[in-house]
Amino acid sequence: MTPKLVASVLPANFAELGRDVAEIERAGVDRIQWDVMDGRFVPNLTFGPDVIAACRDRAAIDFEAHLMVEDPDPMLPRWVIEAGCEIVIVHAEACRHLHRTLSSIRDLGARAGVALNPATPLSAVLDVLDIVDLLLIMTVNPGFGGQRYLTSMEPKIAAARAEIDRRGMNIELEVDGGIGPRTIATAAAAGADVFCAGSALFAEPNMTDRVNALRTAVYEASGRLVAP
Repeated sequence: MTPKLVASVLPANFAELGRDVAEIERAGVDRIQWDVMDGRFVPNLTFGPDVIAACRDRAAIDFEAHLMVEDPDPMLPRWVIEAGCEIVIVHAEACRHLHRTLSSIRDLGARAGVALNPATPLSAVLDVLDIVDLLLIMTVNPGFGGQRYLTSMEPKIAAARAEIDRRGMNIELEVDGGIGPRTIATAAAAGADVFCAGSALFAEPNMTDRVNALRTAVYEASGRLVAP
């Protein structure tokens, strides 16, 4: 699977969100992640589906909704049908019936992703991998941008890569949290093939240069070119 770069809009200028979404696409990332926080599952509050829907026509690349919310099920149709997200990621820790939730996302026509917090073992999702399109290993504790990458998550990334390859599954293995030129290289070496970056992309005025630097770091670490 060709590695991909995902941009989190969490560090964007919320007063100019549509403009920043368009800029992210021009910089050359593969898709945009919306960090949806409810102030309960994580100690922060961010975007609703109406905000995402208002930005949908500002970029042609895929949107992924990372739902850091306590009970994602009731609003799943809004993220897909109204907000236009092609990928919906839920947390294993937040779903009472994880298999049912992932199946519901697929029934809505979106790709289903499942995320694991740092303290949650890989075993929590082994029995649902057959209906998963994306597995997200959190490399920080969710809720805030700009946190330090947890190198202790790399054995989990490697174990997930080994399990996906052993089963011959077409599952994207994403990492999210503290991703920059150095940490993206070690995450790639551990086996990740999708990399979500936020603060690292917005840290410099020229986002295209930062995107290219991240792509180069992945290639040097894994020998695999990052799309496109």
